[in-house]
Amino acid sequence: MKKILSIALIGFSLFASAQISLAGKANLIFPTGSPSWKNFKGTVNQAIEGKGKNNVGFNIGLSLKANLPAAFFIMPELYYTNFKNEFTAENTTFDIKSSRIDLPILVGHKVLGDMLGVFLGPVASYNLSKKDTFNDFQENARDNFMVGYQLGAQLEIKKFLVNARYEGAFSKDSRNFINKVSGEEIRYDNRPNLFMVGVGYKF
Repeated sequence: MKKILSIALIGFSLFASAQISLAGKANLIFPTGSPSWKNFKGTVNQAIEGKGKNNVGFNIGLSLKANLPAAFFIMPELYYTNFKNEFTAENTTFDIKSSRIDLPILVGHKVLGDMLGVFLGPVASYNLSKKDTFNDFQENARDNFMVGYQLGAQLEIKKFLVNARYEGAFSKDSRNFINKVSGEEIRYDNRPNLFMVGVGYKF
């Protein structure tokens, strides 16, 4: 019991002595790599694979940064993220929207004091997009929860922040579209990697 109490007191004292800052951030998002899709031609067991194209997106949110010993810091963040991909099949253009809530939990190290830091950590995403209809195609399945990772760097100049990061995926963004007339199925199966660059302001 004494050991548990001692550990709790040490943890509380470290947290109490940590310098904590809150910032608002906004980023431009550049999806990298082509989104992939498969077109299953009705009752014929023939799959046609294709590639789509990416569009620039954005995210906006809040970032909490708490300093840790030995020049480390922890930086949990919360973002609303929006971007889309496009592909065309059967004379139909599919605008695959990604509207989601992102929760990165990042651990970093100060390279040049508070001025420059590098960070990495996991990011959990929850898909907010509604099911879409494209001509006769109705979206009927999707992955709502996805997991990825982020790594990057952040520059602090007084209260202003500049950051750049790369996001990779551990899980895919899988969606199925069914033609309500013919029963033809198109599967979109990709969560693109993202490059993000943006600015922020410390409150």
